[in-house]
Amino acid sequence: MKFEHYAINVADSVAVANWYVENCGLEAVVALTDPPYTRFLADETGRVFIEIYANENAPVPNYTEMSHLTYHLAFQVSDVEAEKERLMTAGCSYVEELNPNEGTRLIMLRDPFGIALQLCQRSTQFEI
Repeated sequence: MKFEHYAINVADSVAVANWYVENCGLEAVVALTDPPYTRFLADETGRVFIEIYANENAPVPNYTEMSHLTYHLAFQVSDVEAEKERLMTAGCSYVEELNPNEGTRLIMLRDPFGIALQLCQRSTQFEI
């Protein structure tokens, strides 16, 4: 079995997907023009990893009220401080910083839609 994607239901899939494309370097490899306006987003490796859609037949979670430790999207970065500042300028809000071991910084933000977003600068990166 091979992981394909993780799906997230949001109120405005076009706005959410566009924000991630514009601010996190993702690419919409599928962009449906009819409801539920599904967007499949790929990272810089070209690997699709997230589906964002607005399905009115399912409840949209209140991401703002969800703990950032329960659910978050995580991105590997090389300069966590610069990325934090850049994303805060783009509408994110700061939540907290976690430092689980020396050389690792994990900064938790919320995107403009309330979804928890983690920036990971690890002492040892995961291999992709």
